[in-house]
Order: sequence, then C-alpha cells, then structure tokens
Amino acid sequence: MRQDPFGRGDRRPAGRAPRRGINMRFVILLLFAGYGAYYYLSNRSTDPVTGETVLIDRALDVEDEKALGLEAYEQILQQERPVPADSEIARDVRAIADRLIAKVGVVEAELARENGLEPTRFSESFDWEVNVIDSDQVNAFCLPGGKMAVYTGLVPVAQNADAMAVVMGHEIAHALLRHGAQRMAQQRLTQVGQMAGAMSGMDPQQQQMVMAAMGYGYLLPYARKHETEADVVGLMLAAAACFDPRESVPLWERMSAASGGEAPPEFSSTHPNPGTRIQNLQSLIPKAMEYRAKFCEDAQQTALAQ
Repeated sequence: MRQDPFGRGDRRPAGRAPRRGINMRFVILLLFAGYGAYYYLSNRSTDPVTGETVLIDRALDVEDEKALGLEAYEQILQQERPVPADSEIARDVRAIADRLIAKVGVVEAELARENGLEPTRFSESFDWEVNVIDSDQVNAFCLPGGKMAVYTGLVPVAQNADAMAVVMGHEIAHALLRHGAQRMAQQRLTQVGQMAGAMSGMDPQQQQMVMAAMGYGYLLPYARKHETEADVVGLMLAAAACFDPRESVPLWERMSAASGGEAPPEFSSTHPNPGTRIQNLQSLIPKAMEYRAKFCEDAQQTALAQ
C-alpha cells in the first residue's frame, strides 16, 4: 500500500481492480493489420486469362512495368554475354519467339472468353526482344515489357523446337499474367508484416517464426500457383503457335534428370514438384491439342487435306 504523508492510506474503493494501460503492441498490430487489409482489398482485380482474383498495385501501370523490365534486362545483358545475333541458335530462338508472340493476343482472348471476361490486351504495348545468352544455365526468362532471354544451357535439355517453345511460352505467360507485379504487391504486404513485428516489440526470434509461417503458408504456395498458371497459358500458347504440346512431358522428365532428381520437397519450394508438374501437363494436353487444331493454320490445312 502506498503511504500517504497525511496518514490517510490508499483511498481506492475496496474491491476495484487497478487500471491497466493501453496495450500498445496490440494497437500497433491492429493498425498495421488494418492497413494491410485496406491495401489488399483496394488493389484486387480479376485476371481475365485465369479468371482468378489477383493482387496488383493499381498505381503500377504497363509503362512502369516495362521500364522496370527494361532496366533489369539491360543489367543482365551487361553481366551476361549474348551470342551473336546472326548465329544459328539465335536465329532459331528468334523464330520460335516470333511464332509464339504472334499468338499471344489470340490465346489471351480465347482464355478470357472461356472465363466469360474481356481480355485486357495488356501485352499489346510490349516491345518484344529476345537474346540468347552464352551460359551453362538451364534457364530462360521473359520480363515485363517482353524482354526475353534463353540460356544456351537449355538447348541440349530441350532437344527440339517444340520443347523449347513450351519453355518460352511458359516464360511469356509470366509476363502476360503480370506475375512480377503480383509479386511486388505481395512483397509490400510482407514488408508491412515485418514492420508490424518490429514496431510491436517482437524479438527477432518471434519475427523469424512469424515470417517462416507466412512463407510456408502463403508466399511459397503463391509462387507455385504462378508456375502452374504459366504452365497452362504457356502450353496453350505453344499449341496455338503450331508446336506440339505433347513434348512438354518428356521435356520436364529431362529437366528433372538434368537437376539430378534433387528437387526440394514441394511445400518448401517456389516450383511444383516435377512429378506434380508432369501430371498437370498430361491433364492439359487434350485441351492444348484443341487449341492447336483451332488456331494453328498448319494443323487446319493438314486436317482439310485429309
């Protein structure tokens, strides 16, 4: 009991609990949670190609994405060495890219139609460009704005133009579906969570546990979803451009063998397990063959001749 200098003692009424102050940690977490919810709800839209609700910052337009893609592309080409533009491999890859690019609008419109939506025609303003980079990496990419590269290490694994088109179609699909912009919005929400943890007084170990839970429960599944979406759209694109989508299965069998079969468990990876991916592709082949029959002029002429 506090001692009153006048000897009156503690004058609080008997039985009343002492007042407790406001829990600032809870208030801070609540404020950040409110901002995160507002950001998420105000930046959602429907992707006509997939029919899925996606998170893309409305302040980021196509020109912004193109500028970011160009900047990243120029940095890569400064660090990596493209093969001569008139080399056979460069000409072959450009020919595949040209056929795929010619069908981007067609496939985008058809997939949107299947979802009962109008296509955004997002890629119409892309400044397409493709280089072949001299590297042992088994890799390829397509950045926002249509800047593409294929690494020479992919060539012996792909083995043929049909398989190479499946890979390149997959990479084009990432740009078409604005997966880069979605990841940027996702990173913003992640940063909000990190700031909330730091400012609320969580110790580093608690913050690490929360971020690990968020990674396994949200970030990694989100990345795998992007890969699966790109597989779907890329396969339809390759088929519409007159390539054989059936080559996707042996391609991914070779990709798995090239990695030594040492893929991490799917739950801890940004990519689907090779076995899961192959099963998904096998299930998509009938639809892809329909796209080939419908949009590939060569296939249409062959059918008429028969």
